[in-house]
Amino acid sequence: MHLAHLTGAGLGLRRGLLAELIGDHASGADFLEVAPENWIGVGGRLGKQLRALSERRPLLCHGLSLNLGGFAPLNLGLLHAIKGFLDAHGVLAYSEHLSACADDGQLYDLMPLPFSDESVARIAERVRIVQDVLERPLIIENVSAYARLPGELDEADFVRAVLERADCQLLLDVNNVYVNSLNFGFDAEAYIAAMPSERIAYLHVAGHYDQAADLKIDTHGAPVIDPVWALLSSAYAQHGVRPTLLERDFNFPPLAELYAELAHIRSLQQAVQPLSRYGT
Repeated sequence: MHLAHLTGAGLGLRRGLLAELIGDHASGADFLEVAPENWIGVGGRLGKQLRALSERRPLLCHGLSLNLGGFAPLNLGLLHAIKGFLDAHGVLAYSEHLSACADDGQLYDLMPLPFSDESVARIAERVRIVQDVLERPLIIENVSAYARLPGELDEADFVRAVLERADCQLLLDVNNVYVNSLNFGFDAEAYIAAMPSERIAYLHVAGHYDQAADLKIDTHGAPVIDPVWALLSSAYAQHGVRPTLLERDFNFPPLAELYAELAHIRSLQQAVQPLSRYGT
């Protein structure tokens, strides 16, 4: 299978969900997504369970520590380990965050970038290096943020510029757009409309935490809220249906509740199905 043939609603595979997903063969998910850093070199019972699921459901990978926006040299050892993992599990696509996460050492957080032409050029070159090592396309994800660094571009223009300069695809995280629109006071609908349809590979949706009326934290620890569902539906209407993944990292409810959210994603997809997947 190729990513272009993937459909429906997927679920982020976390170890806290592993036993339940193994128990019912991930029956409510059309595909699964893992962070390769959490699974590279894992063997034994956990490795066998991952293999069992990856043989039943298409598998995507979403990286955590590539540091695309950083200044430190790319970690070629990590890249080669990721390539081995992608090859071993027949992973359909690999995505990473459009952020910085390392300097002299790993920061274990996704740091904001300057929205500047200089950043665009530097990141595009790093994307090309990654794709050369992995021998496959890289998909980049727009990220949530809580501070802005100086730069001459707005966020939507910055993301578009990186996509064009690097000639890569986008993982459009709808919740991140919603969170940032409230944190920084922009129009979420206009941001999504500004994304190039032809470069959107798939989507993410998740819950977040309301720290304050004007501060939302992208936690992946709660159900998706109605305004984010509405924004997801709008994204389908504007760009066509894409495979969409539900992220849940902790505070896990019964699996049936997560499957109900996946069913809701499918219902939104079906409501705009007369549009093609590519919005034409």
